Amino acid sequence: MTAPIPVLVVEDERPLAQIVADYLTKGGFVVTQVHNGPDAVDLARTQDPDLILLDLGLPGLDGVEVCRIIRTFSDCYIIMLTAREDEIDKLIGLGVGADDYITKPFSPREVVARAQAAVRRPRLSKLTTPQTGDLLRFNGLTLDLAAREVSLSDGPVHLTRTEFDLLVALAQAPRRVFSRRQLVDAVWGEGWGGDEHIVDVHIAHLRSKLGEAATEPLFIDTVRGVGYRFKTDQIKTVQSR
Repeated sequence: MTAPIPVLVVEDERPLAQIVADYLTKGGFVVTQVHNGPDAVDLARTQDPDLILLDLGLPGLDGVEVCRIIRTFSDCYIIMLTAREDEIDKLIGLGVGADDYITKPFSPREVVARAQAAVRRPRLSKLTTPQTGDLLRFNGLTLDLAAREVSLSDGPVHLTRTEFDLLVALAQAPRRVFSRRQLVDAVWGEGWGGDEHIVDVHIAHLRSKLGEAATEPLFIDTVRGVGYRFKTDQIKTVQSR
């Protein structure tokens, strides 16, 4: 029997938090609720949940700051819950390491479906790093697939799990053009039903960390009206150690 998956629901509207918790429990998760930012950080540190559903508007610390702090010690999946429609809040939330967002009002069944899709992806801290693995190298960029590490010639590049997965999906098939939907299926999974433009947000953060601009791409090329591709066919695969 599969062990229940621990989830932390961080929502200051207690009736809504209880509804979400009830649906998640029926979906096979074991749920802890918390209703403010500081307690969310404390419980994320002590309980090490696999998934956090994190409201953007919280007392004490808002969801963006909570996400930023949690990302300093945890790679758990984070889905932001927001009642704010403007794109700025969504971009900020994803910029500090959130994997996904859901806009209120939402169906609790949708939350469960998105949570189940998220936890089907491998979690970095639960992977056993093998002694050998592929290195992808090009023009000062190195991807260590076994260690899930990225570096440029001037040092390490600290990516979120989602950013790393996107980069690997592109780099393993250089010059192939991927649509947003294809990247969503590769990274978030085929059962994911959110906004496909989430890909654009993560690509933008990835480009920034790689030191490139969309108008002058070093590695990730935009194919207008289609999607993205790793822009070179000169990438080398080297077996490490």
